[in-house]
Amino acid sequence: MFDPKSIDDIATRLSDAIPPGFANLKADMEKNFRAILQGALGKMDLVTREEFEVQKGVLAKTRSKLDNLEQRVADMEQQLSK
Repeated sequence: MFDPKSIDDIATRLSDAIPPGFANLKADMEKNFRAILQGALGKMDLVTREEFEVQKGVLAKTRSKLDNLEQRVADMEQQLSK
């Protein structure tokens, strides 16, 4: 679903934003941020970029076939009307 490395990067950036006085909480906060992000993103209906690109290709191919079929039907209708 969502790249774990991206979640780790976001969690790290969030924990890096913690003021220096709370440095002792940094590791715990990063762990909590990671868990919260994974939970929130897990609830979303997301797909990977790869899955999206595959479906985009399938849709383009289907669209092309549909256009061809529509043209064939139009040609047949034109021949029948003669």
